[in-house]
Amino acid sequence: MLHCHDERVHPAVLVVAGVAGSGKTSVGLLVASDLGWPFADGDSFHTSASVAKMRSGAPLTDADRQPWLRAIAGWIGEREAAGGCGVVACSALKRVYRDRLRHGHPTVRFAFLTAPAAVLHGRLRGRQQHFVPASLLASQLADLERLGPDEPGGLVDASGPAEQTAAAVRALVEQPA
Repeated sequence: MLHCHDERVHPAVLVVAGVAGSGKTSVGLLVASDLGWPFADGDSFHTSASVAKMRSGAPLTDADRQPWLRAIAGWIGEREAAGGCGVVACSALKRVYRDRLRHGHPTVRFAFLTAPAAVLHGRLRGRQQHFVPASLLASQLADLERLGPDEPGGLVDASGPAEQTAAAVRALVEQPA
């Protein structure tokens, strides 16, 4: 297990990002468990109004996402202020969202999970009791802005099993920033 202050570990807070069905929560939980870091599921930071909106099949607007992004950025700030590490699962679809999460938080790195649309659709159809229906995938893919070369982190193929993806994310954590 790598510890937060292990010289091989570079991010203090890792954001496991990607569209619905990419495996953010499953992979984030595995990585956090392996590293011994606290984990937060970005879905738990949504307002009840946003959850209801998504449950009804309506995509969120940028304005809907602002309180959610503020809450996640607050969680990141708490980790940094305590000198600790953490893993948070968060779609972070647009550059402006990622910039919001990074603003004032220099230790943030992204592991951006990618998978073919057919894989994502299959996963979403198989989900039980999640408030994001498969019908919202198209809007998420339309909003998706890939991680830029100047953004900290990297892309991770998430088309295989969660354990395989988590291993690739852990390797990313050990890469020089």
